[in-house]
Amino acid sequence: MSAFEGTWLDFALRDCGNNAFIIVGVATEIGIDPTIRHGADLGYIPVFVSDACGAGNEEAAKRSIENFKFIGDAIITDAETICAIFRRASKES
Repeated sequence: MSAFEGTWLDFALRDCGNNAFIIVGVATEIGIDPTIRHGADLGYIPVFVSDACGAGNEEAAKRSIENFKFIGDAIITDAETICAIFRRASKES
């Protein structure tokens, strides 16, 4: 269920010179979790926006987030922090 599996995502990110990606979505425990793990295995720094991700099963999603924290596969942040970084970057441009 990884966004990297069977897609050109890895090639596209590398071609653009990206070493990190921000991830948001519908089901933390189904699509987001494997994408974070796969991305980390490929050498990317996944940035998980906790309040911009849903869950099909709350308990399973909580386990996924606890695993992100334990393993250290992702930077965990919130939408306000990401938006503040983008606002700062756009002012500097």
